[in-house]
Amino acid sequence: MVPEGAQVPIDELSAVLFDVDGVITDTASVHGAAWKLVFDEVLRSHRDPSGSPPRPFDPGRDYLRFVDGRSRADGVRTFLASRGVTLPETATSDAPTVASVAARKDRYFRDHIQRYPVRSYPSTVALLHQLRGAGIATAAVSASRNCAAVLRSADVDGLFDARVDGVDAARLHLPGKPDPALFLEASRRLDVAPERAAVVEDSLAGVEAGRRGGFALVIGVDRAGQRSGLYRRGADVVVGDLAELDIVRAAP
Repeated sequence: MVPEGAQVPIDELSAVLFDVDGVITDTASVHGAAWKLVFDEVLRSHRDPSGSPPRPFDPGRDYLRFVDGRSRADGVRTFLASRGVTLPETATSDAPTVASVAARKDRYFRDHIQRYPVRSYPSTVALLHQLRGAGIATAAVSASRNCAAVLRSADVDGLFDARVDGVDAARLHLPGKPDPALFLEASRRLDVAPERAAVVEDSLAGVEAGRRGGFALVIGVDRAGQRSGLYRRGADVVVGDLAELDIVRAAP
């Protein structure tokens, strides 16, 4: 099912699955800043073949390419590999590990959302109300273990029929995006086949997960100038904001 323009044919859907950071809540910048603190600390202790420290983490470009949509541990591995750096998985000395870098990032992020309220995107909240009013089930899907706290802070946790997050992924041993496992679990909890569900994502890995999962419609949200990349990964339609979507019904 490929929509015309930015139209969403609501009669062909029973559920819509939403990514959280960058789609429901404006928390991608907070994640990016936390990652920069921990990654730049790691990179300062390494040298590239020329003897210089590897290029620092770019919260915009690098976050979207290597971290966004992935589990924390996968984000650590993927980004550092782009700089030619490999960390041990578990501690063998006082040197940083994948687990310790991921844990430090999580502390920075949790400290921020405990001190400052999380902002939701008004257009996403409006769409959620519209979908629920039309009898369409909704789910929040995130690789983050902080997903529940983020949704509560933004006061949108009551707008979802199901939530699948990093806590579930760890408990159920679900691989992170671009594997579709998180979205498929959300679809299962809603008792809706992927062929009757849409995925809304802003990350390249998340869009790819939606396409690989066989979902009826994959909507990309381009908040960072990666429209062409979202289409290449499998988005059916890409919008700059969900206010651009036109929810339509078949003619009677």
